[in-house]
Amino acid sequence: MTVPKPDPSTLDLSDVEWQVSTFDSGGGGNCVRFARKGEWVLIGDSENPDTLPLVFTQKELEAAILGAKAGQFDHLAGLA
Repeated sequence: MTVPKPDPSTLDLSDVEWQVSTFDSGGGGNCVRFARKGEWVLIGDSENPDTLPLVFTQKELEAAILGAKAGQFDHLAGLA
């Protein structure tokens, strides 16, 4: 049975250690950050830390990373 994803507003994020992308977002700073909270992967906006993060499973993040490495989203960043 799959455990449903939690509502991010119910998560205690005080102990989360965020990892911020070292690639500049072009706005003078980095803006994408990632963290783990138990079995969940969190993706948030480091320029707006009070905004709730998105919650993903590890497999969902894996699929997104593999898709990005394969160039499937290049057009979204103006790279294609």
